Amino acid sequence: MSRVAYVNGQYVFSRDAKVHIEDRGYQFADGVYEVCEVFHGALIDEQRHMERLARSLAELRIDAPLGAGALKVILREVIVRNKVTNGYVYIQVTRGVAPREHTFPEKPVRPSLVVTGRQIDPEKGERAARKGISVVTTPDLRWKRVDIKTISLLPNVLARQTAKEQGAYEAWLIDSEGMVIEGAASNAWIIDRSGAIITRQLDHCVLRGVTRTTLIEIIAAEGLRFEERKFSVEEAFAAQEAFVTGATTLVMPVIAIDGRKIGAGAPGPVAQRLRAIFHDTAARSS
Repeated sequence: MSRVAYVNGQYVFSRDAKVHIEDRGYQFADGVYEVCEVFHGALIDEQRHMERLARSLAELRIDAPLGAGALKVILREVIVRNKVTNGYVYIQVTRGVAPREHTFPEKPVRPSLVVTGRQIDPEKGERAARKGISVVTTPDLRWKRVDIKTISLLPNVLARQTAKEQGAYEAWLIDSEGMVIEGAASNAWIIDRSGAIITRQLDHCVLRGVTRTTLIEIIAAEGLRFEERKFSVEEAFAAQEAFVTGATTLVMPVIAIDGRKIGAGAPGPVAQRLRAIFHDTAARSS
């Protein structure tokens, strides 16, 4: 079946989807995006994704391409047309099409909107979670406003390629002080020997992950101890468990960092438990 995309007011087959060569997303990576999980036909944490999209647009001074209600209709139509039961929808908004100039267009232009959907096999993620993943560490080369979910992802791409070439699933980005910031496409977590669940505090260096936010609520509801602070690579090596979170990975156990086993070198019980109950708490939108 050919996939269907929404592109600036039209639903088109993916093979026919086009954007203008002077779209500022293509020229300057001048845009933002969101990825929302589809689970059993429902959008997961849709409202939080929409709120983060609005914040990213506001930070870059890009107008919303259309109203929130209209966007919700488009998301559902893309899901239906692509027969997505389990998978995700991808939303991308750029500043729009204008003659190439670094400064914003002098005359107002309409933002560009693209929405795509993809079906995935949920068992693939479950197999990875049962086995656990490995990560490698690499210096953080990104810009200083990572809290904005922009489409400018080249440093992330290079980090993930480094991980792939070393046989790992994800890369953890490290600051100049040897502290873990987050993954190239995920938030990073450890559980120390005292049982505290730790992830870096939010600032301009960290993306406010939607899955991260929901998981913090789950941790509180489970009565587990949570610390929002920096942690070092050395502290991660000594942890009893580690994991990453994201809309497409949920809670994914990490069993090795830079080739060193974490804990018993197998998915830990806390990470497995948090993954198992995640969808019981996350908001679902039909």
